[in-house]
Amino acid sequence: MKLELVPVPVADVDRAKAFYVERLGFVEDVDVSPADGVRVVQLTPPGSACSIGLGTGLPVYGAAPGSIRGLHLVVPDIECARADLLARGAEVGEVVDVGGGVRYAGITDPDGNTLTLQEMAWRTGDAY
Repeated sequence: MKLELVPVPVADVDRAKAFYVERLGFVEDVDVSPADGVRVVQLTPPGSACSIGLGTGLPVYGAAPGSIRGLHLVVPDIECARADLLARGAEVGEVVDVGGGVRYAGITDPDGNTLTLQEMAWRTGDAY
């Protein structure tokens, strides 16, 4: 089994799509309206096999906007990733070392959903 899509509830699909694509550098895979009142947007972080889904008109998008907490974006170099995101205009929290070679930095989307940059120093090469 592979996890391939995580629905992220948002109030405004266009605003959220702009944030994830322009500020975080996600790739737009899909943006379709297959029926009246239905919109499906699929965005993938660079290098990831798992995407997020934004949309309207389907029960999967019915959760309260901002209710997702702590989606992890694993990076090999958190300082480099943070600098890139800041240069794109994203607000990224300070890097926090939680011990054991694990470091985090928080991100919040326009609806209040939270993401976490995570670096695990021992995960390099094929282990990354």
